[in-house]
Amino acid sequence: MDFLKKLEEIESAFQDIESRMADPEISNNVQEMQSLSRRHSELYPVVQAFREYRKVMRSLEEAQELLEQDDEEMRQLAKEEVQRLSDMLPGLEQDLKVLLLPRDPNDHKNVIIEIRAGAGGDEAALFAADLFRMYTRYTERQGWRYEIMEMNETGIGGYKEVVFLVKGEGAYSKLKFESGVHRVQRIPVTEASGRIHTSTATVAVLPEAEDVDVQIRPEDLKIDTYRASGAGGQYVNMTDSAVRITHIPTGLVVTCQDERSQLKNRAKAMQLLRARLYDQELQKQQAQMAAERKGQVGTGDRSERIRTYNYPQNRLTDHRIGFTLYKLDQVLDGDLYELIEALRVADQAEKLKTLAL
Repeated sequence: MDFLKKLEEIESAFQDIESRMADPEISNNVQEMQSLSRRHSELYPVVQAFREYRKVMRSLEEAQELLEQDDEEMRQLAKEEVQRLSDMLPGLEQDLKVLLLPRDPNDHKNVIIEIRAGAGGDEAALFAADLFRMYTRYTERQGWRYEIMEMNETGIGGYKEVVFLVKGEGAYSKLKFESGVHRVQRIPVTEASGRIHTSTATVAVLPEAEDVDVQIRPEDLKIDTYRASGAGGQYVNMTDSAVRITHIPTGLVVTCQDERSQLKNRAKAMQLLRARLYDQELQKQQAQMAAERKGQVGTGDRSERIRTYNYPQNRLTDHRIGFTLYKLDQVLDGDLYELIEALRVADQAEKLKTLAL
């Protein structure tokens, strides 16, 4: 099989990395050692799975040779062993193919999540707040941390928009399929007649961009400072600590006013600007991929209605993969594990269809 040759090449590269990591000269080079260690960690599960597959193949060949024995009892045992090992191979081959799928280079990164109220007025803002709580509860369950970057509250406990950074290994790999339009169906607290309303909120998930990912020239920036407004306490509102940065070539504008320090707000605003510029490039790439893989889960189309949260039926439905759960209350409390796993598996299946292995 073609993919076996690829696996042999990966194993050879893995052995080369192990040899280099054992070299005393390399061990003194911290940057090189970190790079090798990262690559070693990436290849390790592939190599281990390949070695297990090869072990089963060898055992199968040995069992098939025993089928030629004169001893009837021995032949029967060999036949059972051949059947057992043959049944194992398809699953092992599938696991290997999945491990060989191209890795998303952003999967290990932190993420910036932007939630904005859509159609529905105050009810949409309250739904945005519910989504914010859902993601932050999931973050806490994962043992990650989050940091608010921008928040625009309404007077009834909702958010017109909230932007926050989630810090944790593999955060992007878990949350990248959340981008899109989220729809809620429920009876608003302000509805006296008991009529179910439909409201929406949009979610954008951006991988945190590093300096090496995006080059921003100082001359392309227009930076303004102003006095913060809204909630934040007396110290926030007494000085010109809020920062607005305009990226002139693209017209992108980011603001930050949550910190007391202008320097901290500026750093957060630059962090958000880098992420949005990086995301623009990713959107172009994903649009090209979407043309080739119509069914792929992660198209990144944020105008697409991806999910419905139906409160009366305690039901959540992800429309991209036709997946439904009747435990909406648990999902909103941060129990996203089953949903995220279903999206991951569906994405893998689509990629396997278009990847010749």
